[in-house]
Formats: sequence, C-alpha cells, structure tokens
Amino acid sequence: MRPSERPARAEPSAESARSRGTAAILWKFGVMLALAVAIALAPTPEGVDERGMLMLGIFVATIVGLILQPLPTPAVSLVGLAAAMITGAMGMTPVRVDVAGGGTASLPIEALAGFANTTVLLIVAAFFISDGFLLTGLGRRIALLFIRVLGRTPLGIAYGMAATDLALAPATPSNTARAGGVVYPIIRSIAEVQGSTPESDESRTKVGAYLTFTAAIVNTITSAMFITAMAGNPQAVSQAAALGIDVTWGGWALAALVPGALSLLAVPWVMSKIYAPTTRATPEAPRMARDELAQMGRLSFGETVMIFTFVLLLVLWIFGPALSTALNAALGTRLQLDATTAAFVGIAVMLVTRVLTWKDMARNASAWNTFIFFAVLVGMAEHLNRLGVIGWIGEVVSGLVGGMPWLVAFAILTLVYFYAHYLFASNTAQIVAMYGVFLGAAVAAGAPPLFAALVFGFIGNLFGALSHYASGPSGVIYGSGYVKVGEWFRTGFIMSIVVILIWTLAGGAWMALLGLWEGAAPPFG
Repeated sequence: MRPSERPARAEPSAESARSRGTAAILWKFGVMLALAVAIALAPTPEGVDERGMLMLGIFVATIVGLILQPLPTPAVSLVGLAAAMITGAMGMTPVRVDVAGGGTASLPIEALAGFANTTVLLIVAAFFISDGFLLTGLGRRIALLFIRVLGRTPLGIAYGMAATDLALAPATPSNTARAGGVVYPIIRSIAEVQGSTPESDESRTKVGAYLTFTAAIVNTITSAMFITAMAGNPQAVSQAAALGIDVTWGGWALAALVPGALSLLAVPWVMSKIYAPTTRATPEAPRMARDELAQMGRLSFGETVMIFTFVLLLVLWIFGPALSTALNAALGTRLQLDATTAAFVGIAVMLVTRVLTWKDMARNASAWNTFIFFAVLVGMAEHLNRLGVIGWIGEVVSGLVGGMPWLVAFAILTLVYFYAHYLFASNTAQIVAMYGVFLGAAVAAGAPPLFAALVFGFIGNLFGALSHYASGPSGVIYGSGYVKVGEWFRTGFIMSIVVILIWTLAGGAWMALLGLWEGAAPPFG
C-alpha cells in the first residue's frame, strides 16, 4: 500500500474531547469533596464551634480547587459558597461586619458578609484606577521615556522596565495588568526588533528570555513595596488588623523602601549573570522609543487627569486618616478619608472627567472576577475566625515552634510560608489561607507584631515568581514562550535565595533602625 493510500488517522471528535474535559473536572471535584468530607468528620477541637470543622473542610477544599482549577477561579469560589450555604456551615443569620470609617453594619445573610468588606471594595476600586493608566496611554508613555534614556543595552532596558513598574505600582493593584498590559508589550516589541522571538532557543535567548523573566521577578519586588501594588496586600492588612496590628500605607512603604530599592538594583544585574542574554547591545531601542513618543505627541487631557488623580491618591493614602481627623476636630465635619474612600474619590474624578466610563468598568473582567473571588474567600476566612477555627490552628502552629527562640521560630515560619507557594497558583489564595495563621504563630512565639505583619506581607508578593504558575504575571510571561519550565524552576529558585537574603539582611536592619523590632523578646532566649 502506497503512503498516499494509507487510511487517515481519525481525529478525536469534539464529543470525546468534551468527555475527557468533563472527566478531568469531575476528578478534581472528587479530590475537593474527599478533602472536605475528611476534615468535616474530624473531631471538633475544644473552643471551636460545632460548625467549625465543616466550614474548615469547605474552605480547604475551595483553596485546593483554586490550585487544581477544575473551573475558573470565581466559579470555584461560588461552588464553595454554595456548599457552605446548603450545608449550613454559613447560614442565613445576620452578621456584624466592619464598614468604612469605623463602626459596624448588619447583613441579613451570614454567607454574604464578604461582599460588604471594605478591603474587597478597595481592591476592586483600585483595578478601575489602573484602567486609567492603560486607557489613557500614560503607562506606556512612562515606559518609553525610560527606554529612551536607558535602552542601549539589555541591562539598561531591564532597569527601565523596573523603573516603569515601580512608577505604576502604588496605584496599580493588578500586578498582572502592570506586567501584562504595560511592561510586557514593550519588551516584546524591543525583543522582536532585535530578532528575538520564541521560535527557537537561539532566537529567544538573544534578549527576549532575559527581559521577560527579569520583568516577572521585578514585578514581585514592586508588588511588595506598596499595599496598593498587589490585590492581596489589603487582605493581609485586614487580617493583621483582626489580630490588633495596625499597618498603614505609609508604614508599609517606608519599611519596604530600602530592601525594595536594593532588590530593584540587584535583580536585573544578577539575572544578567545567571540568565544572560546573548545580545549585549540594543542600539535600536532608544530610537524606537523616541519614534513612538513622537507619534504620541504631547500629554493628552486624559493623561493629565491621570497624573492629577495619581498624585491625589498618594496624598490621601498617606495623609488621609490624619487629615480627616484634624479637619473633623477643627470644623466638626464627618469626613472619611480612609484608603477605600480615597480610591472611590479617584474613580469619581476619572468618571466626571470621562477618562473612565461605566462601559470601561463593565468590561474589566479582572475586577469583577476578583470581587467575587475575594468576597467569597474573605467571607469564609472571617467566618472561620468567628467559629474559633483560626485561633485553634494558630495554637497548633505555635505549638510546633513552641519553646524555640523567637528568631529561630520566625525564620522557620517565614521559610515555610515562602516555599509553600509552590502549592499555590495565586498570591492572594495563599494570603487568604495562611497569612493570619502564620502571623499569629510568629507573634505568639515572641516576634515583634508589626515587624512580623510586614515581613509576612512582603513575602506574600516576593514568592510570585517561584514557578511559572505562581502568579498572574508569571503566567503572562511564561505564556509568551520565551522561558522554558526547567529554566523557570532553576532560575526562580536561585533568585528566591537572592531576594530572601536582601530582604532579610538589609530589610531586617532597616526595620530595626525604624524601631519595628521594639517590644520583642530576646532573639535567642
């Protein structure tokens, strides 16, 4: 039989592909169900509400679902919420929740408390603010300005992209938007000008692999430097507040200033040594940036509004609480200038000036997905705390490091918290699941409360490039095809050690200088 006469291999039908997909989904839900049932049937510890283990089982199963991804993240969250409601783990009884500006409010349904959480609302509002940088082109203009000055070498471009990411970070809680919507498109353009594409190893390693991978690691640093630079950071602040630890926007930024700046200087250079580009010069990049800036022309009205809004938000986030307190005392007013209020003021400015429209907000799927995902998980986590489960878990974790000098216990807890992220596909998922527990254990071991809250907050961002699935930005970069899986795991682990050393040594010394170690027990006794 001639080759041309051989029967063609049957292609898999759409129906069989759907069947395999359904089987995979059912298998993953089966794992989630088994975990939920196993935990729910465990004996209820002393001091925990009778619904506590059932709620813990559903919560753990939901977190595992976020890792296995049988369905998109918001869908998994809603399935978990439905399970909690139908089993009575989260009932239809009223619950008191915190509201902006202090005080509490009553919600008619216990299971929906997370949808009124001010932290969740702040995160969603900040997504819309970040839209302004993308829609007006201000983010791209900032990046091109840095490339025009620093873009003659791959190392210079990497520093320019780092500066861009840093400039946008305070008002862009979607680190995926910064990396994928602003930084990556410019890097891709520069790489292709240099003939660097993902088509072959020789091509991708010219400059594209180095620039994209470096951008992913840099993004973890800028995300760690501001509360509003990553969607999960406000949730960490909220959990710290539940433990009586007050973390302010300015306090976080000041504590992260020195280790963050040193990391931004070190990461591009270290990457140029251990993951070096084969192209050493990029003389065309500054010219490309100048040409694109010339096409953009002068600052548009929208860009001008965004600059004003950005400055206004920084002022309100740093000085808002103190300013509102002073004005209320002097004028008898009832101003509320907390972080959530400030974010909505920024959105109001953008809407009134037509820089942002409701259609733009409606199209922002990431914001609405995050709203559902966070509202459900935050509501679950708060409910677990009310049921006494979080306190019990904290006691168990504390017992595992009990008796150790607090500095040793703290080192163990932070390293476990950092590298546990290999099991997570989302920074925010791990923060919701583990931040409060590990912070409580560290404080119980004798660590300074504010110092510990900040360190675990920083780590919640710094582990975002451990793997190609560790965070949204990592997924964007890996999806470009420039970095292979083996390279990612090897180089990502090496860079995690570099970052840990910088934030431990320089960051620890800086925070000691700021007085954040005060009130600690003796470190080794």
